[in-house]
Amino acid sequence: MNILIKLVFAAFFLYIIYSCFLFLVQRRIIFPRYRISEFSDAKDKICGLEKIWLNTSSGKIESWFLPPASVHYKAGCPAVIFAHGNSELIDFWTEEFKNFAAFGIGVMLVEYPGYGRSEGNPSQKSITEAMISAYDLLAARNDVDSEKIIIFGRSIGGGAACALAAKRSSAILILKSTFTSIRSMASKFFIPGFLVKDPFDNLSVIKSYSKPVLIIHGKYDKTIPYAHGIALYKAAKNGKMITYDCGHNDCPPNWKIFWRDIELFLKGAGIIVDTSTT
Repeated sequence: MNILIKLVFAAFFLYIIYSCFLFLVQRRIIFPRYRISEFSDAKDKICGLEKIWLNTSSGKIESWFLPPASVHYKAGCPAVIFAHGNSELIDFWTEEFKNFAAFGIGVMLVEYPGYGRSEGNPSQKSITEAMISAYDLLAARNDVDSEKIIIFGRSIGGGAACALAAKRSSAILILKSTFTSIRSMASKFFIPGFLVKDPFDNLSVIKSYSKPVLIIHGKYDKTIPYAHGIALYKAAKNGKMITYDCGHNDCPPNWKIFWRDIELFLKGAGIIVDTSTT
């Protein structure tokens, strides 16, 4: 019996050490920016791209604005503000997001503190501050319709997107391959949720968000299980869900179909004009 008690205490002691270790290194796990060693020259290849430095308490944060390919709107164009995944940079998204520009939508790509060329360190607080700063600049532009701002987040960027949506108004919220909250993911590491420093409670934001929400998720996602997407969709007051036969980083499996689906959603929400009926 004494041996059994000793084994239980030893296991508990090792678990405490394990939990403390994860508590200390969790931001290196959630924000693995050190894995990203190469930057692109994407900004030099996009005609009209504006490089904007945001002044935040974390330091200078880089953001890029991609103008729409053509001007369809007299009172300013719709615009999307995008938050990327945890092992990505804004550099990775310029080519694909030309599709938004082709729809007549401006694009604001916001880097995270400590990522790429940006100063500071990533956390829910610092990322939210950067997103708010970028949003305020975007909404104040004369060439942007502040009533038609789309907030879009992928993976960890879904947390950044929801954090912004809780602080600023938007016309639409799009969440791709994201979670209900970081705390709900803690069980994967066998630690209690209260140890999570950056909870990113997306589910609470979705429950109170009244505008259209588009949830996109891969059915076979092992990084952020499909059940998270289902839960977000069910919590939305005005939600639509698109499911693809894919995992996490291979979502969507077909980008042409993805952009067709996005276009249909934006037309249905009145963000872009359906010229085929005019």
